[in-house]
Amino acid sequence: MMNRLSKELFPDIIEEALPDRIIQFGEGNFLRGFIDWMVHQLNKQGLFNGRIVAVQPTPHGKVVPKLNAQDGLYTLILRGLENGRIVEKVEIISSVSRGIDPYKDWPKVLEVACNPEIDFVFSNTTEAGLVYLKETFEPQKCPISFPGKLTAFLYHRFQTFEGSPDAGLTILPCELVEGNGHLLRKLVLRHSEEWGLELRFLEWVEKHVQFCNTLVDRIITGYPAEEMDYLRIKLGYDDELLTVGEPYHLFAIEAPPETADALPFLQIGLNVHWGDIRPFHHLKVRILNGAHTMFFSAALLAGKNTVVEAMQDDILRSYLLQGIYREVLPCLEVGMDQKKAFADSVMERLSNPFNQHRLLDIALHSVSKFKVRLLPTLLETVSVQHKLPAAVAFSLASLIAYYQNVHLDENGSIVFERERESYVLRDDLITVNFLKQAWLCYDGSDRSLQDLISYIFAQHTFWGLDLNTIPDLSQIVFKYLKGILRDGVIKALQRELLS
Repeated sequence: MMNRLSKELFPDIIEEALPDRIIQFGEGNFLRGFIDWMVHQLNKQGLFNGRIVAVQPTPHGKVVPKLNAQDGLYTLILRGLENGRIVEKVEIISSVSRGIDPYKDWPKVLEVACNPEIDFVFSNTTEAGLVYLKETFEPQKCPISFPGKLTAFLYHRFQTFEGSPDAGLTILPCELVEGNGHLLRKLVLRHSEEWGLELRFLEWVEKHVQFCNTLVDRIITGYPAEEMDYLRIKLGYDDELLTVGEPYHLFAIEAPPETADALPFLQIGLNVHWGDIRPFHHLKVRILNGAHTMFFSAALLAGKNTVVEAMQDDILRSYLLQGIYREVLPCLEVGMDQKKAFADSVMERLSNPFNQHRLLDIALHSVSKFKVRLLPTLLETVSVQHKLPAAVAFSLASLIAYYQNVHLDENGSIVFERERESYVLRDDLITVNFLKQAWLCYDGSDRSLQDLISYIFAQHTFWGLDLNTIPDLSQIVFKYLKGILRDGVIKALQRELLS
């Protein structure tokens, strides 16, 4: 039996003397392949000298037990094209000290709040994590939402250090929401007011807790299950948290110079930009993330499993090219050369033969992702060009069709069913249940399908508006959805968009 990765197996890899300096809400593939990798690079050069405590963001996480069993260690493989050359870099990352399940061990999270050496908070709870959830404050009980957890964490720190300015923290949320730092600050202050926390705490947050707007970019494909037999032999150990990503990375941060000095990413040559992040945000979220959301559901319904597999299909690729170049790019207020160059690089990255990015991973919180990544393109096209963007509308139809195949199994797991096979996935339970109930009312008739679309479109909490108010949208989505249900995605695309 292969030995598990641990400090016992590599006794010299962890610098035990390094203190915890970061608390991180999120322990998934992205943070481990991005932020934690960056901190590891700083530590290797002696420029940060601190480690990370990773907090599980949801009650159903499975990473923390594995992380602790491996003493915080995991392997990161970065492979793909770099300056036109194929590269593969394999490294054991040691920047994480431990993981905490706050739903079982909330006092351990509060202990971290009492640590005077903690300077930074990072997070990635997806777009669905930066939302308000009404909940009560119980000091010894873990709040459900990420903003609630952060508020309780900050309040405990405030109490511990009696409101000292030196106890303030720098918070860098990595969720792909425009103005993520400003939004998180508003949510923390809202919880503080509704929980009746003392005014001095609100003043402390406003004066001494810095919320930075950020943008992150790196494709992390996660655990390569299909390659693990080969990789175990190659590495000489078993790693349940082995993570694969691309070499490309971008981190844009709006923060004062002292934050840049405390996190000297530029000093070691990382692709980090300090300053206005808006140009980077629009390019990345609307093009790269928009591309993922635009075609994941169509690709899944067409029988594909990974991004590169979908990109190798001429019909799906043509659909994506139309959506990005003809619909997304015209809506971006960035120079044509810059946005076209970025779109070209995205298409190359999506076609990377090493990029085995599972479409079901992209499916996580896909409704909230559509709202952030594609709905702005739809609304701006209607407002400016007085027409509907066909590829974006088709992606909305395929998203609705995708949820016809998503439900809870007998074990309470969320599964996607396709051709008599079931695939376990992660998603928001409320969204899954709502859409499943909507589909249960569908009887196969045109009227029933129209009612289904109208009912889903009317959910203001999903979209931020009633989509039924957008001229002709329900009619064209009905047309596309009917074609998908009758003929399948590929034939519907050929007939409706690519003929």
